[in-house]
Amino acid sequence: MLTRNCLSLLLWVLFDGGLLTPLQPQPQQTLATEPRENVIHLPGQRSHFQRVKRGWVWNQFFVLEEYMGSEPQYVGKLHSDLDKGEGTVKYTLSGDGAGTVFTIDETTGDIHAIRSLDREEKPFYTLRAQAVDIETRKPLEPESEFIIKVQDINDNEPKFLDGPYVATVPEMSPVGAYVLQVKATDADDPTYGNSARVVYSILQGQPYFSIDPKTGVIRTALPNMDREVKEQYQVLIQAKDMGGQLGGLAGTTIVNITLTDVNDNPPRFPKSIFHLKVPESSPIGSAIGRIRAVDPDFGQNAEIEYNIVPGDGGNLFDIVTDEDTQEGVIKLKKPLDFETKKAYTFKVEASNLHLDHRFHSAGPFKDTATVKISVLDVDEPPVFSKPLYTMEVYEDTPVGTIIGAVTAQDLDVGSSAVSKLLQGVCKVNQRTGLKLWGQKKFLSKIRLFLL
Repeated sequence: MLTRNCLSLLLWVLFDGGLLTPLQPQPQQTLATEPRENVIHLPGQRSHFQRVKRGWVWNQFFVLEEYMGSEPQYVGKLHSDLDKGEGTVKYTLSGDGAGTVFTIDETTGDIHAIRSLDREEKPFYTLRAQAVDIETRKPLEPESEFIIKVQDINDNEPKFLDGPYVATVPEMSPVGAYVLQVKATDADDPTYGNSARVVYSILQGQPYFSIDPKTGVIRTALPNMDREVKEQYQVLIQAKDMGGQLGGLAGTTIVNITLTDVNDNPPRFPKSIFHLKVPESSPIGSAIGRIRAVDPDFGQNAEIEYNIVPGDGGNLFDIVTDEDTQEGVIKLKKPLDFETKKAYTFKVEASNLHLDHRFHSAGPFKDTATVKISVLDVDEPPVFSKPLYTMEVYEDTPVGTIIGAVTAQDLDVGSSAVSKLLQGVCKVNQRTGLKLWGQKKFLSKIRLFLL
């Protein structure tokens, strides 16, 4: 017991007598712990063997921002060790905001803020203080610096500086697919309290999307969102400070999300049979009809390729895709003849050019339809058996003498072209003044050859 008491006495003598100096600075004094007793002591003059405090470099005052009281806000007190309360010491204040923002009572050393302060405008002030002998006006010690920090209050709501946002995400994305990250900025002090601690939430846009409350990352929340059902979504995001607690300030922004297209729909013909009518006189290479398969996808995902399924009836035709309308244009490859064949039937297949392997399990991305083409008869003129006939006749041959015959054939069904020709011959003979029997003989002869 005696040994321990002697050791304690020795350490007290060493420190109090100034023979040892602490390695660590003095703890800061704050308004939060001692609101009316925040005092910075100015070291007085001591003998050379006494401990001397290292000025005010570790000391700082705090003042509350946005103070609305009727009296100036008390900040703290300066006090010199040489001030015995006899009124012989004068305290002066200089530096950042001295006289305009902060004032000091020259006798007591009390410091007050004379106007409301905004931490977001200026977070701290660096000032210099000095204790002066009133009579000699000489400094009692060197000038020292200290800091007055503006203590934050929650007076700023979170703001989305980059909003409103625009984002896209592929349709049919799985739950949790990344969409976008939003960020809100709070001008309050992030190192003090929860004034700048922001929490994100969705006010509008559920159940389609979710947001991470800490990071602001937006993700899909429902599977199989279909662009063909709904393409545009408007999501309202809120950022609330104070960790989202009651009383926190909030800001909002809008995120416009568009579902981009994927090839999740095959082409489909709206009907199973297409009927076309084509004149037999249509030229080779001409477009004789159009058919169309419908694909609700967009852009290249809706591009369709048409092909004629090999088989009976399709070898006379070809089909190509109209890039503007995505229709199948049927063209004639060979000439048509109504008298040879009056109808054709074949199948056409429509398929997508750009496939997405994720949807192969849904079935083939193609469809087929039947095309029936009816060939229309065209009224064609009779065709002579020869392109040129040569006949000889003697001069002075009597009128009405048969000098030769020509033959022509009309393949049209129910055609009257040859009959019209015979009527014309008949009129010619009537103008010549031939006798009726002669006309009958001539007409029968012509009819014989023409039929």
